Formats: sequence, structure tokens, C-alpha cells
Amino acid sequence: MQTVKLSTFIVLLGISLVLATGCTPEAELRVQNATQRKRIQELESQYQTDRLNIDQLKRKLEAADGMANIETDALNQQVAALEEDLEKKKKLVNLMKQQLLSGGGALPVELSTMLEDFAGAEKMVTFDSSRGVVKFKSDLLFQTGSDKVTPVAGTSIQALCKILNSDQGKKFDIIIAGHTDDMRIAKQATRAKHPTNWHLSAHRAIAVLNVMGKNNVASSRLSIRGFGEFRPVAKNKPSKKGNSKNRRVEIYIVAKGM
Repeated sequence: MQTVKLSTFIVLLGISLVLATGCTPEAELRVQNATQRKRIQELESQYQTDRLNIDQLKRKLEAADGMANIETDALNQQVAALEEDLEKKKKLVNLMKQQLLSGGGALPVELSTMLEDFAGAEKMVTFDSSRGVVKFKSDLLFQTGSDKVTPVAGTSIQALCKILNSDQGKKFDIIIAGHTDDMRIAKQATRAKHPTNWHLSAHRAIAVLNVMGKNNVASSRLSIRGFGEFRPVAKNKPSKKGNSKNRRVEIYIVAKGM
């Protein structure tokens, strides 16, 4: 029995996607929509099969006068599992149809769903499915002034890499962007490694890239950017006291070759 995960959530990383293969935007959209329609047909076919299976199981239950309780319990569990899966398929099909009517979405629905499930299970990650943006909180990724990924963060990145290497995810390249707040690097030993916030943001992006490389994301898909303090998402405190919201690593999932 096939199941489809569908959850809603909020996450922090930056994923901005465009489906592209070197074609014109119109041609790309036609290809994307054709693929979407085919997947909808597959899911609707699975839906009908599940519906028939449920009907058959319910008929067995109606004729279950001589069956032991353990057998009827097993049948009821099968019916409940199928009905739950049926509802998930129905929601996914409706969402995919809405995307077609609105001209398509930034991310394929099934990839977006996987990212939503990932983000929903991670404290350090948020995902804005309406914009296709995922962000990691740097305060949880690294120690203050450091570009060394913490063990807990490494486990989260590893989980993300499994999604990026999935059939849906591997169609895209990845840009890793580091950001800091406006607090100046005070410690001399830290400044020796990271002279400015610009350096620190780039070095942190490289550290995440290295973790992804170790988790089998192809080097040809990876690139980094460092923005330092110059692209804040919230106002920093006066006198260069920073803001934790601005300390982040964003991961952009983009069309091949961008």
C-alpha cells in the first residue's frame, strides 16, 4: 500500500526554485504542467484502487458473522489505514490541481511536501512553502563566531540531503547563502580566522557545503554565497548588538546550471 505524507509547517533555510532545462519559460511551464497532470492521473488511479479495496474489505466485514474477533480487528485496521491514505491522496490531488489552475508552483508538490515534513520535525529549520524558502538558524548550526557545524545540526543537514538526493530533489542545484547580524567580531583569535562578518558568512556556507558533500550531494550541484550583515531580514539592535533572526544560513534549490 502506498502512502503520501502531507503536512503543513513553517521552517528557516532559503529555497527559491524554477523548473528549467534551458527551454523558454513557456516551454518549461508546459512540460511541468504535463508532468503534473500525469502524476494527478496516477494518484487518481491509485485512489480508485484503494476505494475498491476498501469496499471489498467492508463487504468481508458485513459477512463476518463466523469470524474470530482477531480477524475482524485486522480487517478494521486495514480499512482505517486505507481510508487515511485515501484522504491524503485526495488532499494531494486537490493541491496539485490548484497549482495547475494558478499557473504552477515554485516547487513540485511532492518535493515541497517532503520539505514540509522535514521542517516540521526540526527546531532549527523553517520552510515557507508559499515562497519555497528554507532557512537554518545559525545560532543552532554553529557556536558563536565559529564556522564549525554542531553535531546536532550535522544530523539535520544529513536528513535534508536525503531529500535533495531523492528523485524529485536531484533535479535541482543548491546555492548555500550565509548571513550574519551587524555585531563586530570581537575576539582576536576569531578575527584571525574570519576577519569580517562577510568572511564568517561565507565560511559558514562552505562548512554546510562540506557537510552536504560528505552526504553524497554531488559537488557539481553545490555553490555558496556570503552576504555578511548586508541582507538583514529584521532590524538589528542599536549600537551593533545584532539580532538572532539575521544570523542564518539559507539554502536555495534552483534550476540546473543557475
